[in-house]
Amino acid sequence: MSNSIEDDSFSKPVGRWSVYCYGVGHMLNDITSACWFTYLLLFLTEIGLSSRDAAIVMLSGQIADGLATIFFGELIDRFGHFKIWHGAGAILVAVSFSSVFGGCIPCKLLSSFSTIVETVSYSTFAAIFNVGWAATQVSHMSMVSCITLNSTSRVVLASCRNAFTMVANLSLYGIAFIVFEVIRAETRADIENQYRWIAYLSIFIGCCFVGVFYLGTKEPRSKTGIHGDIHARISWTYWFLKILYYQVAIVYMLTRLVLNVSQAYLAFYVIDDLQMAQSSKALVPAIIYICSFVVSILLQEIAWKEQRLKAYYTAGGILWIFCGIAIILLPQSMSLFVYAISIFIGIANALMTVTAVSMQNVLIGQDLNGCAFVCGSLSFLDKISCGLTLFVLQSFHSSSPIVAGNYSTGNFSITRYGLGLVPAFCSLVGVAVTWTMELRIPSYKPLTETLLE
Repeated sequence: MSNSIEDDSFSKPVGRWSVYCYGVGHMLNDITSACWFTYLLLFLTEIGLSSRDAAIVMLSGQIADGLATIFFGELIDRFGHFKIWHGAGAILVAVSFSSVFGGCIPCKLLSSFSTIVETVSYSTFAAIFNVGWAATQVSHMSMVSCITLNSTSRVVLASCRNAFTMVANLSLYGIAFIVFEVIRAETRADIENQYRWIAYLSIFIGCCFVGVFYLGTKEPRSKTGIHGDIHARISWTYWFLKILYYQVAIVYMLTRLVLNVSQAYLAFYVIDDLQMAQSSKALVPAIIYICSFVVSILLQEIAWKEQRLKAYYTAGGILWIFCGIAIILLPQSMSLFVYAISIFIGIANALMTVTAVSMQNVLIGQDLNGCAFVCGSLSFLDKISCGLTLFVLQSFHSSSPIVAGNYSTGNFSITRYGLGLVPAFCSLVGVAVTWTMELRIPSYKPLTETLLE
C-alpha cells in the first residue's frame, strides 16, 4: 500500500515550490554569464586592448568552459552528488569573476601594463571563471532528468530555469543601468570601477539565490531505474550511436549561438552603429529579457508533445530570422525601432531556449546515468563554437570595421552582421534540423522509488 502511494506521488507533476527552488539554482551562473557575453568585449576594448586581444580572452574562457563540461560530465555520471559539484563551481565563480572585471591584478603586482601581461592575466582569470561555471552548469542541467521522468514536468523545470535566467539578466542590466548613470567613465580607472561594481553586485545577488536553491532542493538519486533496479554508468558510445544525439546537439549548439552571439554584439550595435545613449546598452537587453521572462512563465502551463516542441521552436526561429533582417537594414535615423525589435527577440529567445533544452531531456529519457555526459558534451559544442565564432567576428572587426557601403545613414558593419546575420542563419538551420527529429515522448510508468531523496 505504501509503495502504491509513493508511486502515485511520483507520477504527479513536480510541486511548484520544488520547481521554483530548482529554477533559481543557476542564477549566479546566469547573471555572471550575462555580464560576460554582454560586456566583456566592450570592457576590454574600452580599457585599451585590441579587438583581437579581447577575442583571445573570450576564446580562452570558452575553451576552458568547453573542456571542463566534458570532464565534469564524466565525473558527475561516475560519482553523482550533483549539489556538491554545483556548490564547488559556485564558489569558484564567485571568487574569480570579480578578477575578470576588476582590473589586471598581475599588472599591478608586476607594475607592468603591457598588452601581453594584460591579455595573459585576463585570459587566466577568464579560464578559471569558466571552469567553475561549467561545474555548476552541468550539475544543474543534468539534475532535471533525475528529478522526474514526467516529460511535462521536465519542460516546466527547464522553463522555470529559463524564466530565472531572464530574472538574472534583468538584474544585471538593472545594476548596469544604475552604475553607468552614477559612475561616469572619464578615465581607465573609472571604467574599471564601473565594471568592478557591476561584478560585485552581480555576485552578491547570485549567491543569495543559490542559497535558496540549496535550502529548497533535495539531492537527486540517479541510480534507480524504472523497476527499481540499479543501472551502471552509460558508455559514451551509447550516445554516439543515436542519430537523435547528433540532431539535438546541432539544435542546442545553434540555439546557444543565437543567444550568445547576439548578446555579445548588442551593446556594440546600439552604441556604435545606432549611436544611441550609453543607457541603451542596458535598456535594450532589459526589454529582451522582460519579454523572455513573460514567455517562459507562460510556457510552464503547456502540456508538451513532440509536435508542440517542434512548432514552438520553429516559431522562435522564424521570429529571429525576421529580427535579424531588421537589424541588418535598420538605419541610424530609425534607431528607436530597435526597442520594438527587442520585444520579438525576447519572445524568440524564450521559445527556442525552452524547447531546445526540452529536446535534450527527451534524448536522455530514462537513461539517467548518462545525463551529465549529454549535458556536458552538448555544452562543449556550445562553448567551443561560440568562442570560435566570436573570435572570427572580432578578427574581422579589428581589421575591417566597414565591409560594405551605406544604407541611409547607417553602415553595414561586422557588428550588424554578427548581431543580425549569424543568429538568423543559425535559427534557419536549427529549424530545419528540428523537423528531421523523431522525438518520442513516452508515458512513463511510475517508479518503485522516488528519484528525490
